[in-house]
Amino acid sequence: MYGYNGKILFIDLTTGAINIEPLEQKMVEDYIGGYGFGAKILYDRMPKGADPLGPDNILGFITGLSNATGAMFGGRFTMVHKSPVTGGWNDSNSGGYFGPELKKAGFDGLFISGISEKPVYIWIKDGVVEIRDAAHLWGMDTKDVWDKLKEEHEDEKAKIVAIGPSGERQSLLACPINDGHRAPGRGGGGAVMGSKKLKAILVRGTGTVPVADMDRLQGITRDVVKTIKGSPSSLAFGDHGTGIGTAASALSGDSPVKNWGGVGIRDYGEEKAVALSAKVMDKYKTKKYACASCPLGCGAEYEVNDGRWPVGHTERPEYETASSFGSTLLCGDMDAIIKVNEVCNRYGIDTISTGMTVAWAMECYNEGVLTRDELDGIDLKWGDGEAIVSITQKIADGEGVGAVLANGSLYAAKHFGKGEEYLQTASGIELPMHDPRFAPGLARTYQYDPTPGRHVKGGVGSIQMGGKETRPKYVYEGTGDQDVELTAAREILNSAGFCLFSRFGTPPGGMIDDYVEAITGMDFKGERSKTTGLRIYTMRHAFNLREGITPKDMYITQRALGKPPLTDGPLKDVEIDNLLLGQNFFNELDWDPETGIPSREFLKSIGGLDGLIQDLYGEDE
Repeated sequence: MYGYNGKILFIDLTTGAINIEPLEQKMVEDYIGGYGFGAKILYDRMPKGADPLGPDNILGFITGLSNATGAMFGGRFTMVHKSPVTGGWNDSNSGGYFGPELKKAGFDGLFISGISEKPVYIWIKDGVVEIRDAAHLWGMDTKDVWDKLKEEHEDEKAKIVAIGPSGERQSLLACPINDGHRAPGRGGGGAVMGSKKLKAILVRGTGTVPVADMDRLQGITRDVVKTIKGSPSSLAFGDHGTGIGTAASALSGDSPVKNWGGVGIRDYGEEKAVALSAKVMDKYKTKKYACASCPLGCGAEYEVNDGRWPVGHTERPEYETASSFGSTLLCGDMDAIIKVNEVCNRYGIDTISTGMTVAWAMECYNEGVLTRDELDGIDLKWGDGEAIVSITQKIADGEGVGAVLANGSLYAAKHFGKGEEYLQTASGIELPMHDPRFAPGLARTYQYDPTPGRHVKGGVGSIQMGGKETRPKYVYEGTGDQDVELTAAREILNSAGFCLFSRFGTPPGGMIDDYVEAITGMDFKGERSKTTGLRIYTMRHAFNLREGITPKDMYITQRALGKPPLTDGPLKDVEIDNLLLGQNFFNELDWDPETGIPSREFLKSIGGLDGLIQDLYGEDE
């Protein structure tokens, strides 16, 4: 079995049982890795209706087939679980080095069930697995845990994923942090870890992963590196990372402004937008940071020893962070953005949902819905950096109003019994930082993907964001075929453990399917790749169907759809027909748009879904 260790690790924290099961060849052929494995395993092993914060929820950390093979951009792992935010399927992925290290330690995935009686961490080293006491780590922030465990194990090369105090309190904004500042951020995974009293996972591996055709893999890699070296835009992205386009996005309509109700040119302005661009913030840069097997190195380490918040050694905020705390809040204070990024990383909370929750509270305050007393005396005016830092710290500490906001904007609106008109969510989770009014295909992805509210999923919106659409983007008829094709392709990229920014190194003729073939030895191009992607998508969707979540239950708030439309700016008069986009997608798949149930013919044509056919239709005719 090329590209894999052939082992999946299962741990029950209630009983302390540690079991290693073989990875079957059929699983590899049908689901590739990442959330492909995750969707199949959770669907098969989790009971319907499991409490997301209870013992039956299974938390998975899964490698991609590209991890630890030397494939460029192959450094991402996936976390899966039932979401305590949406009540449905959740996957999120992260870069850094944790995924490849888990694979080098001998496992293709780790699945954790049960609840420990006391705080614990899991220690994995070259196939040996232990559950260890973590009482002395409980209460520490993620970076202190990182330092403490490496010190205790006398191994600077060990890789760690850990929750901070927010995860321990089971904040629904909480996420684990790996490698000190990388995060599988969305959907409440940190709360799930906290509910299991799992503080951290520490991994060290020295193994190697077999590759079917190393010569071919190295040839693809040479083409990737050559492509990047010949692309000035790719090199610039490598220098300044995701924040290189922060200013342009805020002014063009790509980034949301003033809790999705404003216009960048009018309400935010060029001066504030430019102040948060990575080129400007990089005055604090001390060195580049690159995830495993990345030829770009789009991250950066900072040293901030001056100003209102001298946080010392820290990391450059990513685009999503700079936008969620920047244009969305009308804040142009560089030091405030760096500070809240550090707070979120240390406490372990998702910057997108946290920034959007602050945006909800800020609009409620400025519109007179929430009072200053209800916000613990914080004068949460639009754009006020000090107020933004103060409210974010309260969220991180779970103190006062922060204990309410720490569970997200929808929870807060229900708690206060007001302000729902200012929510910007998809099925209850805060929207990410790319506006569907700018790339309308995102409306279908945000609303109907099995993991709602994600800009990293596939569909026509993914090319509209980059201005590479092949048809008028505001014409909503006939989008289904391309939407399905692009969705299937993204399922493969994500499940195989590749970074979304591999597009910067993609040589003519493609890269992902070529790498899959070189690593595994399987014939994978064309229809095989598409079918596999759709099978993975279908299993994620099937998890939601079993939980009673159908397309008619999935929603996106109206403001992000241009309802009512903006009256000026680059998105003037844009109103998205999200329902037609959804119908086009489901009709192309041959799924019922109302119930979300795939036709028997579709399921048979995909293959490998006999169990799902049984569940949906009973015995085959």
